[in-house]
Amino acid sequence: MGRLIIDGGEKISGEICVQGAKNAVLPILAATVMADGVCVIKNCPALRDVDKTDLVLERLGCTVKREGNVVTVDTRGMYDCRICEDLMREMRSSIIFLGAIISRCKKAVVSMPGGCPIGLRPIDLHLKALRELGVDIQEEHGYIKCTAEKLQGGNIHLDFPSVGATENIMLTAVCAEGTTTISNAAREPEIVDLGNFLNSMGARVYGMGGSVITVHGVEKLHGAEYTIMPDRIVAATYLAASAITGGEICLKNVNPQDMGAMLHVLGEMGVKLRCEADRIMQTAPKRLKSVHTIRTMPYPGFPTDIQSPFMSLAAMARGTSVFIENIFENRFQHVDELTRMGADIKVEGRSAVVRGVKELQGANVVARELRGGASLVVAALAANGTTTISGVELIERGYENIEKHLLNCGAKIRRE
Repeated sequence: MGRLIIDGGEKISGEICVQGAKNAVLPILAATVMADGVCVIKNCPALRDVDKTDLVLERLGCTVKREGNVVTVDTRGMYDCRICEDLMREMRSSIIFLGAIISRCKKAVVSMPGGCPIGLRPIDLHLKALRELGVDIQEEHGYIKCTAEKLQGGNIHLDFPSVGATENIMLTAVCAEGTTTISNAAREPEIVDLGNFLNSMGARVYGMGGSVITVHGVEKLHGAEYTIMPDRIVAATYLAASAITGGEICLKNVNPQDMGAMLHVLGEMGVKLRCEADRIMQTAPKRLKSVHTIRTMPYPGFPTDIQSPFMSLAAMARGTSVFIENIFENRFQHVDELTRMGADIKVEGRSAVVRGVKELQGANVVARELRGGASLVVAALAANGTTTISGVELIERGYENIEKHLLNCGAKIRRE
């Protein structure tokens, strides 16, 4: 179990090249199992979750090679359709393999998924949709057993625009007979990235980024080369790290158009932003202003994944901010740790009232999940004294070389 040691009070200023998106690369790596050939995935971040996904591919019989940020997957030797329980328990996103394996093998066996303990994330939407595409599903003793003699396109309406369910439907439908229409589909940029990758393999997927996605089934998919989109959550985290310390930062390899809600909130808090096609320049004031209310919502609303790092900003802003968490019911696990550092936060149900304080104090804190861990890093950078953050392996699930990037921008940070 690693720890990050941060001596706060230094301005975070400089330049960071943002990594590829965790939430895009995982379903894209899963999608490679459907290719009849070799896929080359570029801008692939070195993350714990990516390593676990590579391991899933290898245990299915695929050959996986990494050189720098390029991962090559050869699925021609794939011989298995099962994902073992230990990998499913470690990483909830492994459920995305379900649609891809069914599409290739017409059967799949997986255990119920795990992941960060941020609340209930039922997969009933996934299973209901797969049944509508002709998949027979049996749930026995914690395992999901799927078979499909023939995949048939259909009209699927999602009760909630679930990212994972939308991805699983897309993966199952690309090689189904006929046309599949997904209404109330998730609109996240990562959905667009997956659709673009599938189309590069010969799929016919249309409407990504809108609420209706249409998939015309094809007989098979071929290998392809593809570059993963920038990670908008990582980009916003580094903007938060610089903003809370009053620094100036330039982010390269970003897409500001994917970050509208987050950039809007930063602007309200008093930072100056200048955006170009693939970069963001930010200058922060000495002290941030509060935001009246932040509500997490599906895209294009404010992302639940950045709620906790931005709560650290509010903890030191002038005035009172209110956070309303509409996606996950247990995503305030970072609050107790921020309070340990001197933050004034009161939680009631899915709402948190944050009264800004002038100073935070260094303390020994624990990262209990990925984004909550990132919020502690943001807070520690501005706190007086030294903060020790344990549970670093959770942060590494989504951030590549976070201490190196922050060190290069002036942070006093080390790992033990």
